[in-house]
Amino acid sequence: MMGPTVAVPVPPFVLEALERVEVNHGDEGRSGFQLTFQVGRSGSGDALESPLLANPLFKPFNRVVLLVTLNLVPSVLMDGVITNIQFSPSDQPGQSRLTLTGEDLSVLMDLEEKRAEHPAQDETVIALKLIASYAQYGLIPLVIPPRVLDPPLPIERTPVQTETDLGFLQRLAARHGYVFYLQPGPAPLTSTAYWGPLRRFEPPQPALSVNMGMATNVSSIQFQYDALAQSTFAGKVQDRQLNQTLPYETFVSTRLPPMAAMPAVVAQLPYVRKQRLDEGGGLTYTQALARAQGRTDASADQVLTATGELDVSRYGALLQPRGVVGVRGAGHLHDGIYYVKRVTHSFQPDEYKQRFTLTREGFGSTTPVVRP
Repeated sequence: MMGPTVAVPVPPFVLEALERVEVNHGDEGRSGFQLTFQVGRSGSGDALESPLLANPLFKPFNRVVLLVTLNLVPSVLMDGVITNIQFSPSDQPGQSRLTLTGEDLSVLMDLEEKRAEHPAQDETVIALKLIASYAQYGLIPLVIPPRVLDPPLPIERTPVQTETDLGFLQRLAARHGYVFYLQPGPAPLTSTAYWGPLRRFEPPQPALSVNMGMATNVSSIQFQYDALAQSTFAGKVQDRQLNQTLPYETFVSTRLPPMAAMPAVVAQLPYVRKQRLDEGGGLTYTQALARAQGRTDASADQVLTATGELDVSRYGALLQPRGVVGVRGAGHLHDGIYYVKRVTHSFQPDEYKQRFTLTREGFGSTTPVVRP
């Protein structure tokens, strides 16, 4: 579906020319898509320009909605806008290509840098307010309050925004180890604007199976353990309420539920990286400790990483990013539950594959079995 603001189904000749689709989803940064079309001229009516290039649907910042139906269930794969148009003409028949590259609707939140004040509003209220200002694009807010809330009193401090709305939302989220992203759906022309912690409590998706004979559904998978990823943080803060300088320190990740039986912060003692973190003024001890804990949690997410590729026809479902999935067949150290950090969809008329990135905080499975 394509259109200036409200996308509509495209004409049949556009679908017939579509050669390749790639969609990239992650919990950091903006998601994106790329559509590759075969273009050409077929008669005197195309003497001036190819019908695709002249089509008003193919304009910068036109909206693009991609839907895929698997096992009779439709899913919204992408809701975004065109940001780049590349044309590669060729003197060989049928070899000219038109490539449309775009990003999800969060790119519209990243166009204007602002300087704005948000008096008497904590992070949750600010997130809800900024997301609501883009309601015309079908954004549905899903904002999870952080564990520590401290509404700013105007006589003490005022939150100030000095970047784009997207940058400000991501900065507020990073303070608590949270993420902000747009997830397309649940219905066409809508997107869920999520501001909150990693969604580790989601029901596990069908397992990724490796080295299991006929049950194997993963084409390839590689695991990488980064012993330097885990960090703890310590510092001092001038508590604005007590008017005293207080030390604070973090020790372990508090992500729930835990996904590794041997988290790096325990398995690598005493070699865990310890960093200093000096927050600016205007904070309480509780706020400073919460921000340090958020950074500790975020560092733990990158300790054990798995990357690989699967064939959707063998997997039998769509692996969804920003949720959890089980891995089996790789041995006790690498089996178990992982958080799905990034998924790239790549499909052509004869195949549909997904590349994925999984993360967790260390070796060892916390469960004896995973969902098949």
